[in-house]
Amino acid sequence: GAQEGDCILLVKSIPIEATAIIAREQVALLRERGVPEATIERARDYLFDPGISVLRPAQLAANCPGVHAMHDPTEGGLATGLHELAHAAGLGLEIWGDAIPLAPEGARFCELLGLDPLGIIASGALIVAVAPAEADALLHTLTAAGYPAAIIGRTTAQCKGRWLLRAGQREPLPEFARDEIARLF
Repeated sequence: GAQEGDCILLVKSIPIEATAIIAREQVALLRERGVPEATIERARDYLFDPGISVLRPAQLAANCPGVHAMHDPTEGGLATGLHELAHAAGLGLEIWGDAIPLAPEGARFCELLGLDPLGIIASGALIVAVAPAEADALLHTLTAAGYPAAIIGRTTAQCKGRWLLRAGQREPLPEFARDEIARLF
């Protein structure tokens, strides 16, 4: 249902579930890389805070005007979820990498372990395609209810392709043959 010109919002951040999995299953590796115990403990709790359920923010978004589509990125991460949303709607994408909210512990783990946060399991986040005129109202509704959200891009015509703009560079939105977390196991 996404439409050309929609704003793409990301509710919460990435990679929530991956952060919890790494903190629970790779403790020795994290300690070896110098991650403090307090950081590991906080990351273990990501399953519950910020949590992997997107039910409530999805309900809030569904009741807002201008919302055309929603998708919860899971295996394959945010990039895969964005590709799936665009494919289903027959659209292109322009994603602003610098606007994507990264969970602090998740970003750190990915950097330390050489994993791309765009391609690692992202349960807990929600992608929303919304009409530009309604985007600010949706952001307000979500944040007022305690769900941080950010506009991370827009949909375009399919013929324009799917692009990631990051650090002043334009590159194809990455595709992942398998979830990045699989490289740890």
